[in-house]
Amino acid sequence: MKARAILVLISLIFCAQAHARDYTFGIVPQQSAAKIARLWGPILKQVGEDTGLTLKLVTAKDIPTFEKRLDEGQYDFAYMNPYHFTVFSKAPGYLALAHQKNKFIRGIIVVRKDSPFATLAELQGATLAFPSPAAFAASILPQAKLVQDSIAYTPRYVSSHDSVYLAVARGLVPAGGGVLRTFNNSAPEIKDQLKVFWTTPKYTPHAFAAHPDVPAADRQKLQAALSMLDTTEAGRALLSAINFKGIKAADSQSWNDVRALNLSVLSDD
Repeated sequence: MKARAILVLISLIFCAQAHARDYTFGIVPQQSAAKIARLWGPILKQVGEDTGLTLKLVTAKDIPTFEKRLDEGQYDFAYMNPYHFTVFSKAPGYLALAHQKNKFIRGIIVVRKDSPFATLAELQGATLAFPSPAAFAASILPQAKLVQDSIAYTPRYVSSHDSVYLAVARGLVPAGGGVLRTFNNSAPEIKDQLKVFWTTPKYTPHAFAAHPDVPAADRQKLQAALSMLDTTEAGRALLSAINFKGIKAADSQSWNDVRALNLSVLSDD
């Protein structure tokens, strides 16, 4: 009996180890890797403590690389833009968990504060900076407006929102696309040189999502922990660092407004 009990104990330990795993949490690289680590690292640490899950913060060198990794299902959890979610919820099948509370996403076009531009039409023939072709609010929406208004332009993709703001501030391009959250979170010495020139309509914001292979119990733990962050002073302070007031649970239907645009920047079949 003693030997059998030892074998059962060893089996239980082995099973626990087999099911224990570290989860990767991919954050869309709207900003530099260093800034993402500084802003999001403490949030994932807190959520990990609240859930008992080990969450490893990862990002990518640029948004196209991030998209490739989403397509390959490399991230267990991910924070992705609304268009990404509509594509990668089909394959590999990412499942919606949550999105920012009481907030819609708007794209912006920024120019220098001393810019003479008064209308979008004055950007005719200009080279404009954007983070990547499939950056939903920062690239897709502004470019759709330019095309709709028959404004010819040349896109220059510069890998991140911060890089857009820097390029405009330095006068390398006359204007560029971003979103209000990253603009408000940009370095003061850059932001102070810029102004918001144009704003898009509003859409459901970025998705927190889980790979379908993540067990349902762990998905639910993370969803609950994200949704509870704004109920404590410490959690609200962490959210404030990324200009969030809260996070709310969501399902796939929350992004039907984005699906209605019938975008095809990325292959989604």
